[in-house]
Amino acid sequence: MQISQVLDKVDAGDIALPEFQRGYVWTRDQVRGFFQSLYRGYPIGGFLTWSTKADGVQTRGGASGRDGTIHLLLDGQQRVTTLYGVTRGRAPSFFEGNVSALTGLHFNLQTESFEFYAPAKMKDNPVWVDVTALFKSGLASQLVAVTQLANGDADLQVRYIERLNRITQIRDRSVHIDEVTGEDKTIDVVVEIFNRVNSGGTKLSKGDLALAAICAAWPAARPTMNQALEDWSTAGFSFKLDWLLRNVNALVTGEAQFSKLADVDVPTFQSGLAKTIDSVSYLLNALGGRLGLDHGAVLSGRGAFPVMSRLLHRHGGSFPDAMTRDRLFYWYVHSFLWGRHTGATETVLNQDLQALDDGGVDQLVSVLRRSRGGHLEVGSDDFVGSSMGSRFYPLLYMLTRVYGAQDFVSGVPLRDGMLGRLSSLQVHHIFPKALLYKHDYSRAEVNAVANFCFLTQDTNLKIGAKEPAEYLEEIESRMPGALATQWIPTDRDLWKVSSYPDFLAARRDLLARAANDFLQGLHDGPSPVALTDVQPTLAASSPTALHTTAKPDLADEVPGLRELLSEVREADLAAPELDSEVIDPRTGAAIIVAAAFWPQGLRADGGVAVVLAPDTSEEEQAALEAADYRIFHSPEALRGYIRNVRAEH
Repeated sequence: MQISQVLDKVDAGDIALPEFQRGYVWTRDQVRGFFQSLYRGYPIGGFLTWSTKADGVQTRGGASGRDGTIHLLLDGQQRVTTLYGVTRGRAPSFFEGNVSALTGLHFNLQTESFEFYAPAKMKDNPVWVDVTALFKSGLASQLVAVTQLANGDADLQVRYIERLNRITQIRDRSVHIDEVTGEDKTIDVVVEIFNRVNSGGTKLSKGDLALAAICAAWPAARPTMNQALEDWSTAGFSFKLDWLLRNVNALVTGEAQFSKLADVDVPTFQSGLAKTIDSVSYLLNALGGRLGLDHGAVLSGRGAFPVMSRLLHRHGGSFPDAMTRDRLFYWYVHSFLWGRHTGATETVLNQDLQALDDGGVDQLVSVLRRSRGGHLEVGSDDFVGSSMGSRFYPLLYMLTRVYGAQDFVSGVPLRDGMLGRLSSLQVHHIFPKALLYKHDYSRAEVNAVANFCFLTQDTNLKIGAKEPAEYLEEIESRMPGALATQWIPTDRDLWKVSSYPDFLAARRDLLARAANDFLQGLHDGPSPVALTDVQPTLAASSPTALHTTAKPDLADEVPGLRELLSEVREADLAAPELDSEVIDPRTGAAIIVAAAFWPQGLRADGGVAVVLAPDTSEEEQAALEAADYRIFHSPEALRGYIRNVRAEH
């Protein structure tokens, strides 16, 4: 069958997606590579469809509404969606994903390469042809530009036209379609086939496979879950589908493995999903109210949510009392401070779920304490970490909120969502970055968590790049006590740039003391410094918008990183995780918080993981090398590697 016929069948509804299929996951780099293969005539593989009665199956986007037979794609969704999106200029009706991966593909008439639109080199440049426009308007629409580009060279004009013809003829290319059919091909059999044939493509997670089986029996599962994720995202909290499914699994089965969902019937799953959505919203309310963790940038420890969801389920969807809530949050904070759920997720989660079922919150705390060698205390050295990716950055924000830390100018206790112009919270470097770089301090020292505090945007702008010895003295005289609420040492000698290391040590000591006092208060029960128990930020089943603040632009923190990220986008390479924790895959322990991290490699389709970490200790460097990460210490060094990667392709 010709590609054009396949796409026509998509338009007609003859070819659709079964609801158990996941969404579109290809990156721009994969789209570009796919069209390069099509252009060169390389094999692109066949498609696999399931032929079944149209009135007996649910398709992505709703019931097909057609009589007779419908063909559901089991293998080839990414390729068919890409072909449809680029040639039609719009996503197909079953599309679920990032539409930007399908828009802006251009072809270079001289080099015969495909790239996505970059204004600096493509705007008003006839060398670059809009591929979608070519498919929609035909070759005739490009003849004037081709003639001008050839500049009277008839042979060159013919070559350009041949190249454009080769693109438009992609629609005429024949592809092989295998078909699964027969009354013995039940939905369970088809899901098994789907799992097998897709295991060699873009890697499916265990959650994908579990959800495929669930959606086969209840097609509305994925849309229902996506709606909940969208609601939380609107409220400032971004979660993934696997994460939500893990919460449902823990709530319903009391275990972590997705395989346990195979024994859960549809009514039980439906009920469990509804209760999980309510529980997560309830927890977000409680964490924002009790701990001040009121937006996604400071919400660490997401791996602990399945355990907390299970606890709420055991108590009818709410905390039975304030003591249970506070002791659970004591466990939660310590679990993310020490990376409890960053390693072997299912193993550790099963231990915690079992402990919860056996002995409640006290048993949870006991298991965590044993894993830490018997103690759960924050030491001053634990605040040595740097950057907003440090586990202790959310703790600093939490302390700011629960202790009512004051703004340096207004004296108002700080919180998210403050009203008025320039009132949003920002991270403030107590010792300005420029001052510290001028005195040859490293990025890790400049961006030490102990050098951070939170202020309103207005106050941050007023302070600017003033030296601490100047502006801290002014604040202390005009707003007595404000510095103490932010754990700023009041010894004037520590405010000198020459004393910066001593300032950090003193502030780390103050922060550790404050953290332990508050955490001990959580363990022992509600304390006077607690915020309102549950603020009305999220409705149980319909979250409302929150403002995300205190989330500075990392690209300004690392010299050259903004330019590097721009080059990465221009090259259509995978987007990195910024300020991301890098884990040792052998032990599950955190090695370092990297400025940028490509866990799947730069090309997003497999390869060596890449780490940009400007400052590493000898131990961290050795651990990264032992884990086979490719490490770069500056954006400039990584930029050279990127250029080599592009040249190889």
